[in-house]
Amino acid sequence: MTQRPVRVAIAGSTGSIGTQTLEVIRAENKRQPGSYVVSGISVGRSGDAALAQAAEFDIPLIVVDDKVARSEVAATGRVRVDADPTALIDDADVVINGVVGFAGLLITTETLRSGKRLGLANKESLIAAGPVVQPLRSTPGAEIVPVDSEHCALHQCLRSSFDAGREVARLLLTASGGPFRGRSGADLAEVTVENALQHPTWRMGPKITIDSSTLMNKGLEVIEAHELYGTPYDQIDVVVHPQSVIHSMVEYTDGSTIAQLSMPTMKLPIGYALGYPNRLATPFGTIDWASLGSLDFEAPDRATFRCLDLAYAAGRCGGTAPAWLSAANEVAVEAFLLGNLRWNQIAEVCEAVLERHDGGIPHTVEDVIAADQDARRIAEEVVQR
Repeated sequence: MTQRPVRVAIAGSTGSIGTQTLEVIRAENKRQPGSYVVSGISVGRSGDAALAQAAEFDIPLIVVDDKVARSEVAATGRVRVDADPTALIDDADVVINGVVGFAGLLITTETLRSGKRLGLANKESLIAAGPVVQPLRSTPGAEIVPVDSEHCALHQCLRSSFDAGREVARLLLTASGGPFRGRSGADLAEVTVENALQHPTWRMGPKITIDSSTLMNKGLEVIEAHELYGTPYDQIDVVVHPQSVIHSMVEYTDGSTIAQLSMPTMKLPIGYALGYPNRLATPFGTIDWASLGSLDFEAPDRATFRCLDLAYAAGRCGGTAPAWLSAANEVAVEAFLLGNLRWNQIAEVCEAVLERHDGGIPHTVEDVIAADQDARRIAEEVVQR
């Protein structure tokens, strides 16, 4: 009997995650024709790029956020066009959420509410809105498969346990250390934006690259790991691993540690989410063991990279504190990129905002958005001072 193709919807199809998802589908369909079809894509305002994707992959639906771009795409008459981002969900078996920021939150909540598999690359969904998202995970058929290297690695490692709740001793998130690994706070007082954007391993957007330089990205991933797997914060650790070959590890109560290794590539976690619970036959990130060399590890410098402990503190506080931290960090990073803030002041802004957290607990998406706005307003005041 012929197996029907897996129908994939891609939110944010012209971004890094979206374009790499299409590359994975292209490769897998070359190996096994008809394995995957793209049922719909969404973009912000990149109408021409979306039309090109639709032409190559025979995509019937494009959701366009920008009104002008939407009209231009609709005028071609080549595809069905919609303004509602959730229009992607109905005809999909799996939804890849590669949208950046709060714009991706609706995709997360509605995919889970519809009982679909969600390939999640949108960090805000769990970091800022964890209390809102968690109840939706109990919807029959709903499941989250994380699309990032660390949480995908943990997801794979946890499959080796029959009772993770009892057998897991620690989750170990690996961090490259960013461009400033080994440097002191005094050394970093006058670093430039150009310095901070020189990541040694990954090629990413400016915001996440700056987050990697401060270790805020790793701190936010700690919160995300807690939300994904329910592991207490005291059992989630970070270890610096500059080669970025071991993407994360799980230590079990009997002393065993299970690690997931591959060369750095986002295509592996994307493919894992597309094929789950099976694995794709197309390899990504294969290691040449004869030439790999050494794998090194060290503890993070928490005194210099204070954002890591700020994230732990926000996570333990719970409620809207992670949303406040995420928002404050976005404001601070933007100010740094514009030259209005020094690198070492990013942590100072985040700390000052967290000190004013109102103890709120979100119950709806609107509560999360309101918390984000409150924190941004306070953060902008702190930056101005």
